[in-house]
Amino acid sequence: MIAIITGDIINSDRYAASEWMEILKKYLGRQGKTPHDWEIYRGDEFQIRTTPRKALPMAIQIKALIKSIKNLDVRMGIGLGSETFVGSSVSQSNGKAYQRSGRIFETLKEQKLNLAIITGDDEKDDTFNLMLKLALNFMDDWSTVSAQMVSLALEKPNASQQEVADQLKIRQSAVSQRLKRARMDLVLGLLAYYDENLKNIKE
Repeated sequence: MIAIITGDIINSDRYAASEWMEILKKYLGRQGKTPHDWEIYRGDEFQIRTTPRKALPMAIQIKALIKSIKNLDVRMGIGLGSETFVGSSVSQSNGKAYQRSGRIFETLKEQKLNLAIITGDDEKDDTFNLMLKLALNFMDDWSTVSAQMVSLALEKPNASQQEVADQLKIRQSAVSQRLKRARMDLVLGLLAYYDENLKNIKE
C-alpha cells in the first residue's frame, strides 16, 4: 500500500513562482527523487508518492511551509491504496492510491476544503475527514509566524522549546505562545490518532 498526495497552490497567481517553488522543491527533495517520487507540473500543481504513515504529516508540513508565505495556502487530496503501474514519473503511474487521490482532490474546491483523505475504509474516512475539517478551522487561519513555528516543530519533533528559541533568536516563552496559538497540541493529537488508526486499514 502506498499514499499519493495531489495538490495545488492557492493564490499562486499573485506571486512569482520563485517565492514558493524553491521552498517546496527543497522540502520534497529531502523526501525522495523527482520525477519518481514527486513532481511539480502545470505551474502550481504537484504530486507526491509516499508511505501511508508519512502522508498526513507530510501534507501538514507542506501546508505550514506554504502558509509561511503571506496569503498563500495549499489544497491537497490524499489517496491510500495499491500501485498497479509504475511509469517513468509519478504522474504517469497508476493504481487505486492515484485514482483516490485524484478523485478527492477534484472535489475539494467545490467542498471549500483544503485537505481530505480517502483510505478505502469508508468508516475511517468519515472520521479522518471530520477531524481534518475541524483541524482546518484553525490551520487555514495560521499566520505566517504560526505556520513557521508548526513547520519547525514538525521538522524537529525532538527539539526542546529552548533549542527552537535559540534558533529563532527569541525567548522560550515566545515559542510556547506561538505553539499555543498554532494549536500545535491538536495537530500532534490528530497525527497520533491518524498513525494509530492506519494499522487496521487493508487494501
